[in-house]
Amino acid sequence: MNRRSFFARAVPASFAIGAVAASCAPKSQQLYPDKHFHISRGYHQIPKLRLSTDRIVKETVGLRPFRASGPRLDVEKLGNKTIVHNYGHGGSGWSLSWGTGNIARKNVLATNEKKIAVLGCGTVGIATARLLQESGCEVTIYTKDVPPNITSNLATGTWSPASRVCDVKVAKPEFRTVWEEATRFSFRRFQFLLGMNEIACWAEEYGVFREMPVYTPGAGGEDFEIEGLLPERVKLDSREHPFKANHVTRRSNLMFNIPAYLRHQLTDFVMFGGKVKIQEIRKPEDIDALQENVVVNCMGLGAKPVFNDEELTPVSGQLSCLIPQSDIHYKLYTQGANFISRKDGIFIGSNGIVGNWDTTPSKEQTEKTVGILQKLMEEMKG
Repeated sequence: MNRRSFFARAVPASFAIGAVAASCAPKSQQLYPDKHFHISRGYHQIPKLRLSTDRIVKETVGLRPFRASGPRLDVEKLGNKTIVHNYGHGGSGWSLSWGTGNIARKNVLATNEKKIAVLGCGTVGIATARLLQESGCEVTIYTKDVPPNITSNLATGTWSPASRVCDVKVAKPEFRTVWEEATRFSFRRFQFLLGMNEIACWAEEYGVFREMPVYTPGAGGEDFEIEGLLPERVKLDSREHPFKANHVTRRSNLMFNIPAYLRHQLTDFVMFGGKVKIQEIRKPEDIDALQENVVVNCMGLGAKPVFNDEELTPVSGQLSCLIPQSDIHYKLYTQGANFISRKDGIFIGSNGIVGNWDTTPSKEQTEKTVGILQKLMEEMKG
């Protein structure tokens, strides 16, 4: 037998021997040489969050401007002024800011006016102002405060376009179409901000529950969803996660690093010729005194006394900020608590109290959410 024919026969034989040896190995050994391999070195690493009250450096309470019928996006006349409304987004202001801003822009352009006043310097007001600039308008923002002294700074910063956006039992059927238009427009605009110093980025989002949660429509969750806009939420089996829970899901979602995002937006607004004037609007006469004939109202809760909006009500939400943790880059929600990791800290929250104007942080609420998450982390495998 020559050397060539020997190796031609010997090599397949060696593969066969290896295959037999592998088939005789215990199944668990084939999958994971170490019993914790899937936790510590698997495809989806989920590091533990370090939790203690002494790591909390800030506590805030933000007030979401909620209207049961949905955001106000109509147009009205106030003396010689045309008022274009764009407020009352509940917990979806960040996510819908570009989309409802685009609706407001269409209403403004229908007036053929080019000098426009925008009331409010939150994420909705700035996005609306930028869109108007893109359409050739000369825009001035009138505001009581600028970032970081605004309500938009007190949000979690995650893509949630239907979070308390309306009460489905009250909103008109046609609102769903308006919401979908705004959501799709916003989602496209946020794609342009990806990769720019992480002011917007993708992050993994985990839902961790003992059993599958029962969703109740109209209870403050997300009653609307557009299939295919985000990657699908996937249910993980016990080998794919380290939690002591029977129902665990994972999905990729958009996240906003709020301080950097607002600074970027406001810098762009000024760079393109926009002006910001610190001027509080307390009554209709203050609007009548403005030099612009078309005014876009993005004041959020500030619109309640000025426009006598009895439907507008606050929904308070408390956040506790932990020192950033370099290996935590995900969001997690469970029964009674959630957290999201941003560049400026890890923000813990969960509550939403309808009709509450009090912005004083509650020690009991902080201890409750921290306790829930501490127990969840202590029970993690690995």
